Amino acid sequence: MTIREKSGAHQVFIAVGSNLGNRIRSCRLGVDLLSEAGDVRVVKHSRYYYSAPLDYTEQPWFINAVFQAVTEIGPYGLIEGLKAAETEAGRVQTGIRFGPRVLDLDLIFYDNLVIHTPQLTLPHPRMHQRAFVLKPLSEIAPRLIHPVLGLTAEKLLEDDSVAVQQCIAVENKVIDKKAFA
Repeated sequence: MTIREKSGAHQVFIAVGSNLGNRIRSCRLGVDLLSEAGDVRVVKHSRYYYSAPLDYTEQPWFINAVFQAVTEIGPYGLIEGLKAAETEAGRVQTGIRFGPRVLDLDLIFYDNLVIHTPQLTLPHPRMHQRAFVLKPLSEIAPRLIHPVLGLTAEKLLEDDSVAVQQCIAVENKVIDKKAFA
């Protein structure tokens, strides 16, 4: 996978998730594919979290994490790279929105950019409603401020509708090993 568009050094936060196959291995593969391309350098990586599916709930639980990276790739090129990594990892489009997937890579923040186009919305339009994004994000960047809402990741996590979502750090709970197979 090669991403070509260059635009100077930028700080990005990317959410990674999987609920099919070996979930942690798939998440690690996604991060590795981006890093190995040489266009994304991981700076921090959260723990992994075991999280209940939202929206489409009739599917296995997810493994999720967030990582902070530095890149010279512009936001549109980076989105193309994320989609290419998902495909390379074996993701197949099923037609089920929010459905099961081997790998999901979402661009959460790109510097403090605010973009609303058919191809890209930044910050990610639902990130502030998702414990599986906010918990790992708060772990690595608790004081990061959402450029539209003006609230930190920590503060966003306190919202009642987010606080009730099931999202548990993997090492903080004994989980049946079959969940990760």
